[in-house]
Amino acid sequence: MEIIEPDARIADLMGLLYTLVHVFHERTDLYQLEKDMEVDIDDLMPIVYTASNLGLVEIEQGDIWITEKGKLFSKSGISARKSMLKSAIVNMEPFVTAVRMKEFELKDILEELEKTGINKYNTPAGVHNLEITLIEWGIYSGLLKKTDDGFRVVP
Repeated sequence: MEIIEPDARIADLMGLLYTLVHVFHERTDLYQLEKDMEVDIDDLMPIVYTASNLGLVEIEQGDIWITEKGKLFSKSGISARKSMLKSAIVNMEPFVTAVRMKEFELKDILEELEKTGINKYNTPAGVHNLEITLIEWGIYSGLLKKTDDGFRVVP
């Protein structure tokens, strides 16, 4: 199952796509990208994997390049980006589980994710990372709404 990496942020996604298009003319190797973005490879890879899972970049044998979908995403306005993200993340965890549950609290979705074998959020910072992921990707895209007790999927 494809997943939004717990440490992946939308701002990082936009920075990655911008750098690929404007600095590297759409393709480079990961080492050069890491060097140019001035980040450690361990900090870069969560957003690279997430961008790949979203179909915005492809990676192979140490090279990374932006896809046609990634170019369209990077050129689009905020409304179109949100729509593209919403349609993509419904097929990725933790949002597959969120959609199935419809309304939930953090502890409940964490429990459901663990039942299905998703252990990315089973760390000391896991609950916090899950909440940030749900807010940053889910609410930003319009898929989720924050409630007093947790979250609700927006129809």
